[in-house]
Amino acid sequence: MGHKVVVFDISVVRALWETRVKKHKAWQKKEAERLEKSALEKIKEEWNFVAECRRKGVPQAQYCKNGFVDTSTRLLEKIERNSVARQRVKDRDKASDPYVFELSGAQWKELPDSLKEQTHLKEWHIHSTLIQIIPTYIELFQAMRILDLPKNQIMCLPAEIGHLKNLKELNVSFNHLKSIPPELGDCENLERLDCSGNLDLTELPFELSNLKRVTFVDISANKFSSVPICVLRMCRLQWLDISSNNLSDLPQDIDRLEELQGFLLYKNKLTYLPQAMLNLRKLTLLVVSGDHLVELPTALCDASTPLKFVSLMDNPIAKTQDSDETMESEQDRQHLDKEFMKAYIEDLKEREAVPSYTTKVSFSLQL
Repeated sequence: MGHKVVVFDISVVRALWETRVKKHKAWQKKEAERLEKSALEKIKEEWNFVAECRRKGVPQAQYCKNGFVDTSTRLLEKIERNSVARQRVKDRDKASDPYVFELSGAQWKELPDSLKEQTHLKEWHIHSTLIQIIPTYIELFQAMRILDLPKNQIMCLPAEIGHLKNLKELNVSFNHLKSIPPELGDCENLERLDCSGNLDLTELPFELSNLKRVTFVDISANKFSSVPICVLRMCRLQWLDISSNNLSDLPQDIDRLEELQGFLLYKNKLTYLPQAMLNLRKLTLLVVSGDHLVELPTALCDASTPLKFVSLMDNPIAKTQDSDETMESEQDRQHLDKEFMKAYIEDLKEREAVPSYTTKVSFSLQL
């Protein structure tokens, strides 16, 4: 029995595939036209441009015109050059300032001995070192205005810090502090206090009530179970960040903070906001984690209040990490959270036009 040979016309198969290819190309062209006309593509382009500008440190207000993003590459390059030039001038001036001391790097485990002879210094900028102790001879620096000591290994602050009567800014964020010396309350000219990211800080001494000129307090990423009493007595306080702590409620006399403008409470365990919040007549920005939030004053978001931005995020509160996780990795996580919120708040501040209405984000709560 002979073999059967199947004979077919190859041109038929080719014509079939060519037809399919033409249809596919026509669909691709139609889809491309649809995307070109779609607003989503424009939004994506704008967001990519905004992200690029933020990565290069270009302020949003400079590339937004009349509420729209100018995605001109030449504009971005021009603004970037100007921004870099300004930063270089600023860094050069700072480096050449004989009253400023700067130190960074993991090779430093203690301050240089020669520092104690430079009592004329007005600013210390020490960051990302392995330094654990601030020496007691700091009391000799009577001209000190700024103590900027973030991301070190500092275990405690000396009581002698209270002798710095001219100190205006103290930043000891992301160290290993478990307490703040009560003598800090003697720094009567202090205006900014940042103790965030120490993780084990549970309270502030009552003596800090004497700090009547403080306008900024950041005690986020610690273990506060309530708003410190001393903070409630800082009559000029305008900005309070107590996020990422263990707050379950707010004090009924929170309205003592009559000058408060920004209040950050995200990543806590709040179940309600007190009625006294309505008495904060200058409060314009409020950020609260809404994971456990089931009650808040209904008038909080009315047009009659000065609030311009309210964020009631209902994301789950982060669970406690495994005990094997190191302190450093936990600090890094908290630092990233803070950097995100800082960029988020700065983005709001950079907007050219402040809305006359209240912006509500993630307002999905069962009241």
